[in-house]
Amino acid sequence: MSSKRRPGGLLLDKISPPEGLLLLILAMLIGAATGLAAVFFIRLIALIQGWSYSTIQFTFPRLGMWSHVLVPVAGALLVGPLIAWFAREAKGHGVPEVMQALVLRGGRIRPRVALAKIVASALCIGTGGSAGREGPIVQVGSALGSTMGQLLHLSDERIRNLVSCGAAAGIAATFNAPIAGVAFAIEVLMSELQVRMFGNVVISAVAASIVSQIFLGARPAFTVPTYTMHSPLSIFFYLLLGLVAALVGIMFICMLGWFEDLFDNWRFPLALKPAVGALLLGLLGFGYLHLPGIGFRSITEFRLEMPLIENIPHVYGAGFTFIEEALQGRVDFWLLALLVILKPLATSFTLGSGNSGGVFAPSLFIGAVLGGAMGTLFSAWQPELAGPPGAYALVGMAAVFSACARAPLTAMLIVFEMSNDYSLILPLMITAVMASYLAQHLYPDSIYTIKLTRRGIRFSQGRDMDIMQGVMVGEVMNRNPVTIRRDQPLAELYQQFQETHFLGFPVLDEQGLLWGIVTLQDMEKALSQSAINLRGLKVEDVAVSDPVTVYPDEPIWSAIQKMAPRDLARLPVVSRDEKRRLLGLISRSDILRAYDVGIVRKQRGQLLEGHVALRKQEYNGFAEFRLRKGQRAIGALLRELDLPESVNVVSVERDGTILIPRGGTRFAEGDIVTVFGRKESLRRAREEFTRPGKGK
Repeated sequence: MSSKRRPGGLLLDKISPPEGLLLLILAMLIGAATGLAAVFFIRLIALIQGWSYSTIQFTFPRLGMWSHVLVPVAGALLVGPLIAWFAREAKGHGVPEVMQALVLRGGRIRPRVALAKIVASALCIGTGGSAGREGPIVQVGSALGSTMGQLLHLSDERIRNLVSCGAAAGIAATFNAPIAGVAFAIEVLMSELQVRMFGNVVISAVAASIVSQIFLGARPAFTVPTYTMHSPLSIFFYLLLGLVAALVGIMFICMLGWFEDLFDNWRFPLALKPAVGALLLGLLGFGYLHLPGIGFRSITEFRLEMPLIENIPHVYGAGFTFIEEALQGRVDFWLLALLVILKPLATSFTLGSGNSGGVFAPSLFIGAVLGGAMGTLFSAWQPELAGPPGAYALVGMAAVFSACARAPLTAMLIVFEMSNDYSLILPLMITAVMASYLAQHLYPDSIYTIKLTRRGIRFSQGRDMDIMQGVMVGEVMNRNPVTIRRDQPLAELYQQFQETHFLGFPVLDEQGLLWGIVTLQDMEKALSQSAINLRGLKVEDVAVSDPVTVYPDEPIWSAIQKMAPRDLARLPVVSRDEKRRLLGLISRSDILRAYDVGIVRKQRGQLLEGHVALRKQEYNGFAEFRLRKGQRAIGALLRELDLPESVNVVSVERDGTILIPRGGTRFAEGDIVTVFGRKESLRRAREEFTRPGKGK
């Protein structure tokens, strides 16, 4: 049965344009379309913001500062039904959904997401929601790229490329920062840099930036004084800023994740949850305006001061105006220190409850106030050495975003392009890298991956780790690899390379057991040494003995981890019972095939049968526990345990290796056992494993 081809795909087959030209044209179109969407989105936010506060304040003056509570709630009451009933992917900050589509769905995103995201985010930010505009535009640009690829019936690889083009275009258009847009697509989305993909992403980002500049102007996002390092010794102050930024970034990630879990687990209508978060935000803003030196006492003061739109609480919206004040060093220390806590809280109220917006701008805001506060302290302590506080606010923006997103290159470039100031590039580089590495060490998840981790999806290098752990080495290995004996002449090895075109072989000893491994590179090294008499050499003279091996019941992810340190291309697969008995060979191409196998299993719903990580269900759950000395299960076989039928033993972690248990698996002290099943049966299963053994 043949599927009906889309008109776009038929037209493409008829024209048959060159691959490079086609992707180049598509990248330009996606960039231009994303640029126009960004212009529309930015102006829509300004329109909604002006009407929501200026018009309402002057029309209903009796509301006074209570309008700062009512307006966010009103906006959320419009956003909630739009997300709940039209496109749930528009919920939150959008980038995790793009990452999930790239890795698990071949880059396929529903077209309606673009429209829903623009409207929902404009309503949220325009009415005071503490969120940024870059996340929505990234999702919109990605949806445009995905839609174009699907209409033309392109392959998954090309659709992923177009999605990355749209994401880069979104950052470029929103911040007038094309280089940072490219870096964002590479660091956060693409994971692997390929030259042909890189070129398309660059073209898309440039096209989006040009369109944005035509309508919004070419000036940088912030007007910043020219800052320089007063002394090379001041780098120690920036290092300290990087350390604190890592902790603040982790705080922001955890706070946002906690509120997302809180609202996701709350049995309350999805359409109304954003309104609850907006009410909390409104009360926070109302209290903020009553702080000494912050609030306004009457509508007359609003009319006499700057335009009302600039007088909304600093914790509302993207906060670009206040960021610029912090960069210029015009904000009091205590206010900066207070906002280091209040801004993450406001953003968590907004996005954690299901409202729509980005986390890029809030991260920059938090970094600016943190850097400004620490810079004020440094300047008061060592004025000649430290320099002005505004310089630390600028560097702090890059540091906190780098700690949150684990994207130091993007952080450096975005701050550089937004400020158009190269003078602080050295502190930017070292502080961003320090914050990113420390945050990664202390807390593995970024602000973009934590949401997916809580869904049971774990990413590493653009791959879903659950999938890579769900396919076993034995399922995809080559069971009949070509081998060579250690005592064979080197000439026979050379002949075998010529005949098979393989790049490496397992080496066996006289008993047929694994002795080592030899690669074409080993052969070439021997041939390059002209002083050696090649006629007398044997395979064992150029091969590597005692190679790194893997077991057939280990997950593919274990094989990847063993290959990584020395960039090995293949691993011998050996028996657990007899470590030198060769069972097969696994190579990089086998690993790529394993990933495809895992994705197909997940898509077909074969979770338990394929050992793929299980997702949480309403009546099911997981339990994990470590076996300790004296417990019943130690030394027992799995089939000997009296476990409920509704419980399945998913995995056993032993000495850092994940094992998939069978009936003959024998448990040992220190094993970490993970079981899945009906929640009411998990306690009984745990007791069966951990109760005291007989005579112990």
